[in-house]
Order: sequence, then C-alpha cells, then structure tokens
Amino acid sequence: MSPESKNESLDEQQRLASRNRHLWLRARTLQSIRRFFIEHDYLEVETPCLIPAPPPEPHIDAVRSGTLYLHTSPELCMKRLLAAGYPKIFQINRCFRGGERGDHHLPEFTLLEWYEAKADYVGLMEECERLLLSVCREICGDRKIHYQGMEIDLQSPWEKISVNEAFDRYAHSTPYSALEQGFFDRVMVEKVEPHLGTIRPTFIYDYPAPLAALARLKRDDPRLAERFELYIGGVELANGFSELIDAEEQRERFEEHQKQRASLDKVIYPMPERFLKSLKYMPEAAGIALGVDRLVMILAGRSKIDDVVTFTPEEL
Repeated sequence: MSPESKNESLDEQQRLASRNRHLWLRARTLQSIRRFFIEHDYLEVETPCLIPAPPPEPHIDAVRSGTLYLHTSPELCMKRLLAAGYPKIFQINRCFRGGERGDHHLPEFTLLEWYEAKADYVGLMEECERLLLSVCREICGDRKIHYQGMEIDLQSPWEKISVNEAFDRYAHSTPYSALEQGFFDRVMVEKVEPHLGTIRPTFIYDYPAPLAALARLKRDDPRLAERFELYIGGVELANGFSELIDAEEQRERFEEHQKQRASLDKVIYPMPERFLKSLKYMPEAAGIALGVDRLVMILAGRSKIDDVVTFTPEEL
C-alpha cells in the first residue's frame, strides 16, 4: 500500500470513529421512538422496499431496481393496511429517492411513518408534539433542544401558522402568486423556512390545494389542503395530513402528476391500482412521515446529516 493510500485509509477510520457519540445517540433515539409507539398501542409493521408502482409525485424520483422501484416512502402499503382494518400502525424503514443529496438530504435515508384511523391532521399535530417531547426528555433529559445557537423549547403548545400567514409575514407575498410563477419552493426555502421553529417547534399548515399530494381538501375551503409540515430550527422535519380516501379524486391527482412528470421529461410510473382499489375500504385517517436522520442531526446539534449516519454515499 502506498503512503498516500495508507493515509487515506487512516483518515477514513478516524472519520468513522469520530461518529461514535452520534451513532449512540441515534440508537437511543430509535429505541425511544419505538417505546413511545408501543406504549401508545401502535403496531409496528414492515412493508416491502421494492414496489411495482410508486406515487407519481412530480418532484420526487424513485430509483429503479429491475422491473420494480425502491419505494420513496412506505405510504401506499401502509394505507392498504389501514384499509384492511389496522387502526394504529408505525414503521421505521429505509427509503430511497433519486438525485437527493445535500446537507439535509441523502439518496438513502431513514423515515418514521405512522398512521391512525379516525384521526385528522389536528390530532396528528398533537401526537407529534407528544412523541418528540417524550423522545427529547428521554434522550436529552430536558424539554429543550440546543441547535445551532438556538434554544428551542418543546413544551406544548407549539407554534401553528398557516401557509398564507407565513408567506404574508416573511415573504410579503401570497403562496398562490408564488405557485403561479413557479417560485413556491424557492420562496419557502429562502424567505420562510429560516424563521420557522427557532424558539419552539412550528407547524405550518393548510397548504394550497395544488400542493395537496395525498391529503384531503378542507371541507369548508377546498382551495386548501389539510396538510402540515413541522419545522425545528429552520429544518423541515415532518410532513403530515388528513388522508384523502376518495379513489376517484386520488386517481385524477395521480393522472395530473403524471402529466407534470411528462412535461419535465421524467419517468412515468405505472398507476398504483391496488392502492387505489383499497381506498374504498379505508377509514378517515391521518398520517405523517418524519425524517429520523434529521431528528438525530438536530438532537446532536449538527448542521449536516453526514455526521449522524454510519456511511455517506461518497464513503462507500
């Protein structure tokens, strides 16, 4: 082995060893999450990572594996379990998304997802508060998180702000004008997100209907979707909503999303027919996906997700 290779190998071993404390924190966080859900009568489930038809979201790309796809989240399979009569389920699993890499993004990452029948997004926000307060107290011995110079108090109630209000307050515009100009995500990242969750966690809720994804529209105002995102320290941590259970409406949304993917020259996925057929049996429910890697990153006080995983893609 050349001296250069030897030094490179030594650097790699030191880099892996330097993550020891954060990997112990990660392990304790996963154990704490599981304890919370078990104590609250959730069934832990495991669904396949390889699926024939991922949801055709315009800006999330599934990774192909042979004739199947690695799932971008376990959402479709977990909702089929809800439709089959499982009332409270959770899962911690590996998910995959093509082209995702950054300080807060990995192409392979760990996602916590949970669903409850006969619930809505309001109740789900409350459950999310209870979960993270429980985990923080167990892991940190306190209800407060210290992250990048911010002291964030997890004691209830957390801040709740509508998307309309957030855009008015921080961007001095409306989400509808940003959508029309194709700048919604950019405005969120540059002008809105830095202000969210800096003193206490923040739920930003009631997204414009075009951003509903698989969420139900509000009955009293169909221009809005019963969807929220959770921010801590300016970092998006979770995405949840009251579930859409109208199969016809969901099919129409998927068809529109396929058209959007085609306009972007992206792969068009098969329609997830078994999921759509199951919706007629699905009760009203709420569900949420929470990024475990980002949660550990925040608890560890780190600015990069690389510091709290065993290996980054570049180290393989």
